[in-house]
Amino acid sequence: MAVLVALAACLVGPAPAAQAAVPDSPAVTYTNPIAEKRADPHIFKHTDGYYYFTATVPEYDRIVLRRATTIQGLSTAQEVTIWTKHSSGVMGAHIWAPEIHFIDGKWYVYFAAGATNDIWAIRMYVLEGTGSNPLTAAWAEKGQIKTQWESFSLDATTFVVNGVRYLSWAQRDPSVNNNTDIYLAKMANPWTITGTPVMLSRPTYSWETVGYKVNEGPAVIQRGGKVFMSYSASATDSNYCLGLLSASASADLLNTANWTKSSTPVFTSNAATSQYGPGHNSFTVSEDGKSDILVYHDRSYKDISGDPLNDPNRRTRVQKLYWKADGTPDFGIPVADGATPQRLSSYNFADRFIRHWEYRARIEANVSPLADSQFRVVTGLTGSGTVSLESANFPGYYLRHKNFEVWLEKNDGTTRFASDATFYKRAGLSDSAGVSYESYNYAGRYIRHYEYLLQVQALSTATDRADATFYAQ
Repeated sequence: MAVLVALAACLVGPAPAAQAAVPDSPAVTYTNPIAEKRADPHIFKHTDGYYYFTATVPEYDRIVLRRATTIQGLSTAQEVTIWTKHSSGVMGAHIWAPEIHFIDGKWYVYFAAGATNDIWAIRMYVLEGTGSNPLTAAWAEKGQIKTQWESFSLDATTFVVNGVRYLSWAQRDPSVNNNTDIYLAKMANPWTITGTPVMLSRPTYSWETVGYKVNEGPAVIQRGGKVFMSYSASATDSNYCLGLLSASASADLLNTANWTKSSTPVFTSNAATSQYGPGHNSFTVSEDGKSDILVYHDRSYKDISGDPLNDPNRRTRVQKLYWKADGTPDFGIPVADGATPQRLSSYNFADRFIRHWEYRARIEANVSPLADSQFRVVTGLTGSGTVSLESANFPGYYLRHKNFEVWLEKNDGTTRFASDATFYKRAGLSDSAGVSYESYNYAGRYIRHYEYLLQVQALSTATDRADATFYAQ
Protein backbone atom coordinates (compact mmCIF):
# COMPACT_ATOMS: atom_id res chain seq x y z
CA MET A 1 0.00 0.00 0.00
CA ALA A 2 2.81 2.42 0.90
CA VAL A 3 4.44 1.73 -2.49
CA LEU A 4 1.17 2.45 -4.28
CA VAL A 5 0.71 5.73 -2.40
CA ALA A 6 4.25 6.79 -3.24
CA LEU A 7 3.74 5.86 -6.91
CA ALA A 8 0.49 7.84 -7.03
CA ALA A 9 2.25 10.85 -5.57
CA CYS A 10 4.92 10.63 -8.26
CA LEU A 11 2.30 10.46 -11.00
CA VAL A 12 0.31 13.40 -9.63
CA GLY A 13 3.43 15.51 -8.95
CA PRO A 14 4.11 17.95 -6.14
CA ALA A 15 1.26 19.70 -4.41
CA PRO A 16 0.43 23.05 -6.03
CA ALA A 17 1.80 26.15 -4.35
CA ALA A 18 -0.54 27.92 -1.98
CA GLN A 19 -2.35 30.76 -3.71
CA ALA A 20 -3.05 34.16 -2.25
CA ALA A 21 -6.32 35.83 -3.04
CA VAL A 22 -6.26 38.64 -5.57
CA PRO A 23 -5.96 41.83 -3.47
CA ASP A 24 -9.14 43.67 -2.60
CA SER A 25 -7.33 46.93 -3.34
CA PRO A 26 -5.31 46.73 -6.56
CA ALA A 27 -2.72 49.32 -7.54
CA VAL A 28 -3.73 52.77 -8.70
CA THR A 29 -1.37 55.25 -10.32
CA TYR A 30 -1.64 59.02 -10.61
CA THR A 31 0.75 61.70 -11.79
CA ASN A 32 1.50 64.55 -9.36
CA PRO A 33 0.88 67.37 -8.95
CA ILE A 34 -2.84 67.38 -9.74
CA ALA A 35 -3.15 71.17 -9.63
CA GLU A 36 -0.58 73.96 -9.25
CA LYS A 37 -1.28 76.87 -6.89
CA ARG A 38 -4.22 75.15 -5.24
CA ALA A 39 -4.02 74.72 -1.46
CA ASP A 40 -6.32 73.07 1.13
CA PRO A 41 -7.69 70.67 -1.51
CA HIS A 42 -10.98 68.84 -1.18
CA ILE A 43 -12.03 66.14 -3.66
CA PHE A 44 -15.49 64.60 -3.36
CA LYS A 45 -16.63 61.60 -5.41
CA HIS A 46 -20.34 61.84 -6.08
CA THR A 47 -22.85 59.17 -7.10
CA ASP A 48 -23.13 60.79 -10.55
CA GLY A 49 -19.70 59.38 -11.44
CA TYR A 50 -17.87 62.69 -11.15
CA TYR A 51 -15.12 63.86 -8.85
CA TYR A 52 -15.65 67.43 -7.62
CA PHE A 53 -12.58 69.44 -6.66
CA THR A 54 -12.28 72.72 -4.81
CA ALA A 55 -9.34 74.41 -3.10
CA THR A 56 -7.97 77.71 -1.85
CA VAL A 57 -6.72 79.98 -4.64
CA PRO A 58 -3.65 82.13 -3.86
CA GLU A 59 -5.61 85.35 -4.40
CA TYR A 60 -7.91 84.34 -1.49
CA ASP A 61 -10.81 86.01 -3.29
CA ARG A 62 -13.16 83.34 -4.70
CA ILE A 63 -14.39 79.74 -4.60
CA VAL A 64 -13.66 77.56 -7.62
CA LEU A 65 -14.86 74.11 -8.69
CA ARG A 66 -13.72 71.52 -11.21
CA ARG A 67 -15.17 68.15 -12.08
CA ALA A 68 -13.96 65.10 -13.99
CA THR A 69 -14.74 61.39 -14.16
CA THR A 70 -11.21 60.56 -13.00
CA ILE A 71 -8.94 62.06 -10.37
CA GLN A 72 -6.23 62.65 -12.97
CA GLY A 73 -8.77 64.35 -15.18
CA LEU A 74 -9.14 67.10 -12.60
CA SER A 75 -5.70 68.34 -13.70
CA THR A 76 -7.06 69.62 -17.00
CA ALA A 77 -10.75 70.06 -16.18
CA GLN A 78 -12.36 73.44 -16.73
CA GLU A 79 -12.40 75.52 -13.55
CA VAL A 80 -15.53 77.53 -12.71
CA THR A 81 -15.86 80.31 -10.16
CA ILE A 82 -19.07 79.69 -8.24
CA TRP A 83 -18.77 82.52 -5.70
CA THR A 84 -16.69 85.67 -5.25
CA LYS A 85 -15.87 87.54 -2.04
CA HIS A 86 -18.00 90.48 -0.92
CA SER A 87 -16.77 93.93 -1.85
CA SER A 88 -17.26 95.12 1.73
CA GLY A 89 -18.02 93.75 5.19
CA VAL A 90 -17.99 90.10 6.21
CA MET A 91 -16.96 87.45 3.69
CA GLY A 92 -14.84 90.14 2.07
CA ALA A 93 -11.30 88.80 2.60
CA HIS A 94 -9.21 85.66 3.12
CA ILE A 95 -11.50 83.17 1.40
CA TRP A 96 -9.96 79.92 2.63
CA ALA A 97 -10.31 76.15 2.60
CA PRO A 98 -13.58 75.41 0.80
CA GLU A 99 -15.08 71.92 1.03
CA ILE A 100 -17.93 70.57 -1.08
CA HIS A 101 -20.50 68.09 0.25
CA PHE A 102 -23.82 66.69 -0.97
CA ILE A 103 -26.42 66.49 1.82
CA ASP A 104 -30.10 65.62 1.53
CA GLY A 105 -30.29 66.38 -2.18
CA LYS A 106 -28.42 69.71 -2.14
CA TRP A 107 -24.83 70.85 -2.47
CA TYR A 108 -23.05 72.63 0.37
CA VAL A 109 -19.74 74.44 0.35
CA TYR A 110 -18.11 75.18 3.71
CA PHE A 111 -15.44 77.89 3.74
CA ALA A 112 -13.72 80.46 5.94
CA ALA A 113 -13.58 84.21 5.35
CA GLY A 114 -12.44 87.43 6.96
CA ALA A 115 -13.98 90.89 6.65
CA THR A 116 -12.85 93.90 4.65
CA ASN A 117 -12.50 95.95 7.82
CA ASP A 118 -10.71 93.10 9.68
CA ILE A 119 -9.15 90.49 7.41
CA TRP A 120 -8.24 88.33 10.42
CA ALA A 121 -11.81 88.14 11.72
CA ILE A 122 -11.94 84.66 10.18
CA ARG A 123 -15.24 82.85 10.57
CA MET A 124 -16.94 79.83 8.96
CA TYR A 125 -19.69 80.21 6.35
CA VAL A 126 -21.88 77.96 4.20
CA LEU A 127 -23.19 78.12 0.64
CA GLU A 128 -26.16 76.00 -0.49
CA GLY A 129 -26.41 74.91 -4.12
CA THR A 130 -29.54 73.73 -5.90
CA GLY A 131 -29.11 71.70 -9.08
CA SER A 132 -27.57 68.40 -10.12
CA ASN A 133 -24.29 69.93 -11.26
CA PRO A 134 -22.66 72.22 -8.68
CA LEU A 135 -20.66 74.01 -11.39
CA THR A 136 -23.93 75.38 -12.77
CA ALA A 137 -26.05 75.28 -9.59
CA ALA A 138 -27.82 78.25 -8.08
CA TRP A 139 -25.88 79.17 -4.93
CA ALA A 140 -27.35 80.86 -1.86
CA GLU A 141 -25.50 82.09 1.22
CA LYS A 142 -26.69 80.36 4.39
CA GLY A 143 -24.59 82.60 6.61
CA GLN A 144 -22.10 82.03 9.40
CA ILE A 145 -21.82 78.82 11.39
CA LYS A 146 -22.21 80.06 14.96
CA THR A 147 -20.08 78.35 17.61
CA GLN A 148 -19.48 78.85 21.32
CA TRP A 149 -17.35 81.96 20.75
CA GLU A 150 -16.97 84.78 18.29
CA SER A 151 -13.30 84.00 17.62
CA PHE A 152 -10.94 82.94 14.84
CA SER A 153 -12.52 79.79 13.35
CA LEU A 154 -12.04 77.92 10.10
CA ASP A 155 -11.72 74.58 8.27
CA ALA A 156 -15.22 73.20 8.78
CA THR A 157 -15.77 69.63 7.65
CA THR A 158 -18.84 67.43 8.02
CA PHE A 159 -19.29 63.66 8.25
CA VAL A 160 -21.81 61.04 9.38
CA VAL A 161 -21.23 58.23 11.88
CA ASN A 162 -24.06 55.80 12.64
CA GLY A 163 -26.63 58.12 11.12
CA VAL A 164 -25.54 61.17 13.11
CA ARG A 165 -24.08 64.17 11.25
CA TYR A 166 -21.21 66.02 12.86
CA LEU A 167 -19.23 69.16 12.18
CA SER A 168 -15.55 69.41 13.05
CA TRP A 169 -13.52 72.60 12.78
CA ALA A 170 -10.59 74.60 14.14
CA GLN A 171 -11.08 77.55 16.49
CA ARG A 172 -9.18 79.77 18.88
CA ASP A 173 -10.19 79.51 22.54
CA PRO A 174 -10.02 83.14 23.72
CA SER A 175 -8.90 82.04 27.18
CA VAL A 176 -5.88 80.03 25.99
CA ASN A 177 -2.60 81.10 24.40
CA ASN A 178 -3.09 78.92 21.35
CA ASN A 179 -3.87 79.66 17.75
CA THR A 180 -6.48 76.94 17.14
CA ASP A 181 -7.78 73.68 18.62
CA ILE A 182 -9.97 71.01 16.98
CA TYR A 183 -13.66 70.93 17.95
CA LEU A 184 -16.61 68.63 17.29
CA ALA A 185 -20.39 69.09 17.51
CA LYS A 186 -23.57 67.53 16.21
CA MET A 187 -25.51 69.33 13.48
CA ALA A 188 -29.13 70.40 13.46
CA ASN A 189 -28.93 71.11 9.72
CA PRO A 190 -26.09 71.58 7.23
CA TRP A 191 -25.32 75.12 8.45
CA THR A 192 -26.15 74.90 12.18
CA ILE A 193 -24.52 73.01 15.04
CA THR A 194 -26.48 71.86 18.06
CA GLY A 195 -25.52 71.06 21.63
CA THR A 196 -22.24 71.90 23.34
CA PRO A 197 -19.10 71.51 21.22
CA VAL A 198 -16.21 69.50 22.62
CA MET A 199 -12.51 70.04 22.09
CA LEU A 200 -10.83 66.98 20.59
CA SER A 201 -7.26 68.18 20.28
CA ARG A 202 -5.05 71.05 21.45
CA PRO A 203 -1.53 71.68 20.10
CA THR A 204 0.85 70.63 22.87
CA TYR A 205 3.49 68.44 21.21
CA SER A 206 6.63 70.09 19.87
CA TRP A 207 5.72 69.16 16.28
CA GLU A 208 2.35 70.91 16.67
CA THR A 209 3.77 74.22 17.86
CA VAL A 210 6.52 75.21 15.41
CA GLY A 211 5.95 78.84 14.41
CA TYR A 212 2.37 78.76 15.67
CA LYS A 213 0.41 76.58 18.10
CA VAL A 214 -1.92 75.07 15.52
CA ASN A 215 -4.34 72.19 15.14
CA GLU A 216 -6.49 72.75 12.05
CA GLY A 217 -7.88 71.20 8.88
CA PRO A 218 -9.67 68.13 10.29
CA ALA A 219 -10.54 65.37 7.79
CA VAL A 220 -12.35 62.12 8.55
CA ILE A 221 -12.09 58.60 7.15
CA GLN A 222 -13.86 55.54 8.55
CA ARG A 223 -12.85 51.90 8.32
CA GLY A 224 -13.34 48.71 10.29
CA GLY A 225 -15.57 50.26 12.94
CA LYS A 226 -13.10 53.07 13.61
CA VAL A 227 -13.24 56.80 12.98
CA PHE A 228 -9.93 58.41 12.05
CA MET A 229 -9.50 62.18 11.99
CA SER A 230 -6.34 63.62 10.50
CA TYR A 231 -5.47 67.24 11.17
CA SER A 232 -2.71 69.70 10.33
CA ALA A 233 -0.25 71.21 12.78
CA SER A 234 2.35 74.01 13.06
CA ALA A 235 3.03 76.89 10.65
CA THR A 236 2.17 76.53 6.97
CA ASP A 237 5.83 76.27 5.88
CA SER A 238 7.99 73.13 5.77
CA ASN A 239 7.03 72.40 9.40
CA TYR A 240 3.39 71.80 8.43
CA CYS A 241 2.46 68.14 9.02
CA LEU A 242 -0.42 65.79 9.81
CA GLY A 243 -1.44 64.33 13.14
CA LEU A 244 -4.10 61.69 13.78
CA LEU A 245 -7.00 61.17 16.18
CA SER A 246 -8.96 57.92 16.40
CA ALA A 247 -12.07 56.61 18.09
CA SER A 248 -14.42 53.65 17.95
CA ALA A 249 -17.41 54.34 15.73
CA SER A 250 -19.64 52.87 18.43
CA ALA A 251 -18.34 55.20 21.15
CA ASP A 252 -19.76 58.56 22.19
CA LEU A 253 -17.75 60.80 19.88
CA LEU A 254 -18.62 63.85 21.96
CA ASN A 255 -16.71 62.39 24.89
CA THR A 256 -13.11 63.50 24.44
CA ALA A 257 -11.93 60.55 26.51
CA ASN A 258 -13.01 58.22 23.70
CA TRP A 259 -10.48 59.71 21.28
CA THR A 260 -6.82 58.71 21.09
CA LYS A 261 -4.21 61.11 19.76
CA SER A 262 -0.99 60.02 18.08
CA SER A 263 2.07 61.31 19.92
CA THR A 264 4.00 61.67 16.67
CA PRO A 265 3.06 63.14 13.29
CA VAL A 266 1.84 60.70 10.64
CA PHE A 267 2.86 62.66 7.53
CA THR A 268 5.78 65.07 7.31
CA SER A 269 8.17 66.84 4.92
CA ASN A 270 10.56 64.58 3.03
CA ALA A 271 13.80 66.00 1.64
CA ALA A 272 14.57 62.87 -0.41
CA THR A 273 11.38 63.29 -2.45
CA SER A 274 11.52 67.14 -2.38
CA GLN A 275 8.12 67.49 -0.70
CA TYR A 276 7.74 70.08 2.05
CA GLY A 277 4.94 71.05 4.39
CA PRO A 278 2.35 68.39 3.49
CA GLY A 279 -1.00 69.07 5.07
CA HIS A 280 -4.59 70.25 5.03
CA ASN A 281 -5.72 66.97 3.55
CA SER A 282 -8.96 65.33 2.56
CA PHE A 283 -9.81 61.77 1.58
CA THR A 284 -11.50 60.33 -1.47
CA VAL A 285 -11.68 56.93 -3.19
CA SER A 286 -10.21 55.56 -6.41
CA GLU A 287 -12.17 55.23 -9.62
CA ASP A 288 -12.91 51.55 -8.95
CA GLY A 289 -13.91 52.34 -5.35
CA LYS A 290 -11.35 49.88 -3.97
CA SER A 291 -8.58 52.19 -2.74
CA ASP A 292 -8.58 55.11 -0.34
CA ILE A 293 -6.84 58.18 -1.71
CA LEU A 294 -5.06 60.82 0.34
CA VAL A 295 -5.46 64.36 -1.03
CA TYR A 296 -3.20 67.14 0.31
CA HIS A 297 -1.08 70.15 -0.57
CA ASP A 298 2.63 70.80 -0.21
CA ARG A 299 5.48 72.70 -1.82
CA SER A 300 8.43 71.43 -3.85
CA TYR A 301 10.95 73.55 -1.94
CA LYS A 302 11.78 74.14 1.73
CA ASP A 303 12.83 77.76 2.04
CA ILE A 304 10.23 80.52 1.76
CA SER A 305 10.82 84.26 1.67
CA GLY A 306 8.44 86.17 3.91
CA ASP A 307 5.11 84.98 5.24
CA PRO A 308 4.24 81.47 3.96
CA LEU A 309 0.64 82.63 3.47
CA ASN A 310 1.91 84.98 0.77
CA ASP A 311 3.73 82.19 -1.07
CA PRO A 312 1.35 80.98 -3.83
CA ASN A 313 3.01 77.67 -4.67
CA ARG A 314 1.18 75.14 -2.54
CA ARG A 315 -0.14 72.55 -4.96
CA THR A 316 -2.67 69.73 -4.84
CA ARG A 317 -1.34 66.17 -4.78
CA VAL A 318 -2.79 62.66 -4.34
CA GLN A 319 -1.48 59.23 -3.41
CA LYS A 320 -2.87 55.93 -2.23
CA LEU A 321 -3.53 55.54 1.49
CA TYR A 322 -2.54 52.14 2.85
CA TRP A 323 -3.75 50.31 5.95
CA LYS A 324 -1.71 48.48 8.56
CA ALA A 325 -2.52 45.01 9.81
CA ASP A 326 -3.93 46.53 13.01
CA GLY A 327 -6.49 48.49 11.00
CA THR A 328 -4.89 51.92 11.32
CA PRO A 329 -4.01 54.09 8.30
CA ASP A 330 -0.42 54.23 7.05
CA PHE A 331 0.20 57.57 5.35
CA GLY A 332 3.77 56.76 4.35
CA ILE A 333 5.73 59.69 2.93
CA PRO A 334 4.76 62.41 0.45
CA VAL A 335 5.98 60.71 -2.71
CA ALA A 336 8.05 62.35 -5.44
CA ASP A 337 6.44 64.30 -8.25
CA GLY A 338 5.46 62.22 -11.26
CA ALA A 339 3.89 58.77 -11.20
CA THR A 340 2.83 57.52 -7.79
CA PRO A 341 4.42 54.28 -6.55
CA GLN A 342 2.81 50.93 -5.82
CA ARG A 343 3.47 47.89 -3.64
CA LEU A 344 4.03 44.31 -4.81
CA SER A 345 2.66 41.51 -2.66
CA SER A 346 3.67 37.87 -2.96
CA TYR A 347 1.29 35.51 -4.77
CA ASN A 348 1.87 32.72 -2.26
CA PHE A 349 2.48 34.80 0.88
CA ALA A 350 -0.36 37.31 0.79
CA ASP A 351 0.82 39.40 3.74
CA ARG A 352 4.40 39.79 2.45
CA PHE A 353 5.54 42.62 0.20
CA ILE A 354 8.70 43.28 -1.76
CA ARG A 355 10.80 45.68 0.28
CA HIS A 356 14.40 46.78 0.65
CA TRP A 357 16.19 46.20 3.93
CA GLU A 358 19.75 47.46 4.20
CA TYR A 359 19.53 47.65 0.39
CA ARG A 360 18.83 43.91 0.00
CA ALA A 361 15.49 43.10 -1.61
CA ARG A 362 13.23 40.61 0.15
CA ILE A 363 9.58 39.93 0.95
CA GLU A 364 8.30 40.77 4.40
CA ALA A 365 5.07 41.34 6.31
CA ASN A 366 4.15 44.46 8.28
CA VAL A 367 6.72 46.60 6.49
CA SER A 368 7.79 49.69 8.39
CA PRO A 369 8.43 52.26 7.14
CA LEU A 370 5.83 51.78 4.42
CA ALA A 371 7.96 53.51 1.77
CA ASP A 372 10.54 50.69 1.95
CA SER A 373 7.90 48.63 0.11
CA GLN A 374 6.84 51.22 -2.45
CA PHE A 375 8.29 51.35 -5.97
CA ARG A 376 7.60 53.44 -9.03
CA VAL A 377 7.20 51.33 -12.14
CA VAL A 378 8.95 53.51 -14.72
CA THR A 379 10.12 53.12 -18.30
CA GLY A 380 13.06 50.73 -18.29
CA LEU A 381 16.53 52.24 -18.06
CA THR A 382 17.35 50.50 -21.34
CA GLY A 383 14.38 52.00 -23.15
CA SER A 384 10.73 51.56 -24.07
CA GLY A 385 9.08 48.16 -23.89
CA THR A 386 10.73 47.47 -20.55
CA VAL A 387 10.32 48.65 -16.96
CA SER A 388 12.50 49.49 -13.99
CA LEU A 389 11.46 49.59 -10.34
CA GLU A 390 12.50 52.82 -8.60
CA SER A 391 12.44 53.15 -4.81
CA ALA A 392 9.85 55.57 -3.42
CA ASN A 393 12.01 56.76 -0.53
CA PHE A 394 15.35 56.62 -2.37
CA PRO A 395 14.63 58.28 -5.73
CA GLY A 396 17.30 57.33 -8.25
CA TYR A 397 17.79 53.92 -6.62
CA TYR A 398 16.49 50.86 -8.47
CA LEU A 399 16.05 47.16 -7.94
CA ARG A 400 18.84 45.46 -9.90
CA HIS A 401 20.34 41.99 -9.93
CA LYS A 402 23.96 41.42 -8.95
CA ASN A 403 25.30 37.87 -8.93
CA PHE A 404 21.63 37.00 -9.47
CA GLU A 405 20.69 38.54 -6.10
CA VAL A 406 18.34 41.53 -6.15
CA TRP A 407 19.59 44.69 -4.47
CA LEU A 408 18.51 48.32 -4.29
CA GLU A 409 21.29 50.46 -5.70
CA LYS A 410 21.79 53.97 -7.04
CA ASN A 411 21.87 54.28 -10.81
CA ASP A 412 25.50 54.86 -11.72
CA GLY A 413 24.69 55.61 -15.34
CA THR A 414 26.50 52.61 -16.76
CA THR A 415 25.15 50.30 -19.43
CA ARG A 416 25.66 47.38 -17.08
CA PHE A 417 23.53 48.93 -14.35
CA ALA A 418 20.78 49.84 -16.83
CA SER A 419 20.66 46.25 -18.10
CA ASP A 420 20.69 44.73 -14.62
CA ALA A 421 17.92 47.08 -13.44
CA THR A 422 15.65 46.53 -16.43
CA PHE A 423 12.92 43.90 -16.72
CA TYR A 424 10.15 42.79 -19.03
CA LYS A 425 6.79 43.06 -17.33
CA ARG A 426 4.89 39.81 -17.95
CA ALA A 427 1.49 38.51 -16.95
CA GLY A 428 1.79 36.67 -13.66
CA LEU A 429 3.20 33.18 -14.25
CA SER A 430 0.85 31.66 -11.68
CA ASP A 431 -2.04 34.07 -12.13
CA SER A 432 -2.51 36.37 -15.11
CA ALA A 433 -4.08 38.91 -12.76
CA GLY A 434 -0.66 39.27 -11.19
CA VAL A 435 2.68 40.31 -12.62
CA SER A 436 6.08 38.68 -13.13
CA TYR A 437 9.35 40.39 -14.03
CA GLU A 438 11.73 38.75 -16.51
CA SER A 439 15.35 39.87 -16.56
CA TYR A 440 16.27 42.06 -19.53
CA ASN A 441 19.76 40.64 -19.95
CA TYR A 442 19.13 37.04 -18.81
CA ALA A 443 16.17 35.73 -20.77
CA GLY A 444 14.18 33.11 -18.88
CA ARG A 445 15.29 34.35 -15.46
CA TYR A 446 12.67 36.06 -13.31
CA ILE A 447 12.57 37.95 -10.03
CA ARG A 448 11.44 35.40 -7.45
CA HIS A 449 11.70 35.04 -3.71
CA TYR A 450 13.65 32.15 -2.25
CA GLU A 451 13.77 31.87 1.54
CA TYR A 452 12.18 35.33 1.45
CA LEU A 453 15.14 36.93 -0.38
CA LEU A 454 14.72 38.11 -3.97
CA GLN A 455 16.79 36.40 -6.63
CA VAL A 456 16.81 36.34 -10.43
CA GLN A 457 16.49 32.68 -11.36
CA ALA A 458 15.37 30.29 -14.06
CA LEU A 459 12.07 28.64 -13.19
CA SER A 460 10.99 25.04 -13.61
CA THR A 461 8.36 24.11 -11.02
CA ALA A 462 4.95 25.39 -10.02
CA THR A 463 6.50 26.62 -6.77
CA ASP A 464 9.13 28.55 -8.73
CA ARG A 465 6.45 30.23 -10.80
CA ALA A 466 4.41 31.04 -7.70
CA ASP A 467 7.49 32.58 -6.09
CA ALA A 468 7.91 34.75 -9.19
CA THR A 469 4.33 36.05 -9.21
CA PHE A 470 3.27 39.25 -7.48
CA TYR A 471 0.19 41.43 -7.15
CA ALA A 472 0.36 45.19 -7.60
CA GLN A 473 -1.32 47.07 -4.76
